[in-house]
Amino acid sequence: MFVTSHLGRPKGKPDPEFSLAPVAKRLADLVGGEVPLIENYVEGEIPEICNQIGPGEIAILENTRFYPGEEKNDPALSKVFARLADVFVNDAFGTSHRAHSSVVGIAELLPHYAGYLLIEETEHLDTLLRDDITRPYVVVLGGAKVKNKLPILEFMAPRVDIILIGGGCAFTFLKAQWREVGKSMVEEELIDAARTVLTNQATMGYRIELPRDLLVAPNSDPDTEPVMVDVNDIPQDCAGYDIGLNTRKAWDPLLRRAGTVFWNGPMGLFEDWRYNGGTRAIAKAIALGQGFSVAGGGETMSAINHFGLGWGFSHMSTGGGASLEYMSGKILPGVAVLLEPQPMVYNLESQV
Repeated sequence: MFVTSHLGRPKGKPDPEFSLAPVAKRLADLVGGEVPLIENYVEGEIPEICNQIGPGEIAILENTRFYPGEEKNDPALSKVFARLADVFVNDAFGTSHRAHSSVVGIAELLPHYAGYLLIEETEHLDTLLRDDITRPYVVVLGGAKVKNKLPILEFMAPRVDIILIGGGCAFTFLKAQWREVGKSMVEEELIDAARTVLTNQATMGYRIELPRDLLVAPNSDPDTEPVMVDVNDIPQDCAGYDIGLNTRKAWDPLLRRAGTVFWNGPMGLFEDWRYNGGTRAIAKAIALGQGFSVAGGGETMSAINHFGLGWGFSHMSTGGGASLEYMSGKILPGVAVLLEPQPMVYNLESQV
């Protein structure tokens, strides 16, 4: 059996920093046997590659992004992948929003199936999209970029009860309310779109909560001491790096009493101990709540695990961008192709 994946952004060429060699080593430890790393499978002869493993053995094919055709969904590269297999199983939900050769192209050529993780991910996210969801339904959005959150806001807002917006993306919404945000990051080109989402609250039945206070500082340097300020009193020479105590207290009961919660994106610069209080407070409130809760995104999962609160979540999604796109009502390319009729088996040798 061949297993492969991508790692990092090596820009279509081999880069030792992004090799899957450590993955092969770890997998070998887990299975208690050798797991060879095969590096030249695109240029190499297929029989020679296949002969490197016997029945019941596993080998890892080197980082798919070492080849420029991967991110272009190049048919030629897809056929190379397909020639090494009889069946394709996609268990990488986190990349299923990418129309890449190792996700979509190969599935168009081989009998294809969803892996256990992908099935689990879609089942939990589908629960969040049901009409009979347990209410109140609260969505928490953080992280840096509004651009990544707008599609989910526009799609989910009419379906939920409360939307809590923190992190860096909160400042574009605060700016849309004509508030002073100092040196905080604002996506100027999205202010009008943010204002529309805020305005639609009155007619579409949802409520948006923005931070009431913030931890701010002139910069994020280690020796700079942050101060807590009301959202209306952000100094012009400061930027916000975390939600404040009053915001945490106001949002805590909303999350503990929620029937359903979806969370994507930290509330601040949580990697820094000075600014991790807001993210920790959100994670704790959700974990101690009794509702169905899903967290998505690498940074969000990292924070939850750092605080040791993973036990309190119904599901933690491995897909950041994938979960956001799924929750925006989009059919992911890597999922859509699995729903297509199984291809006829034919001689791939003649197709390369």
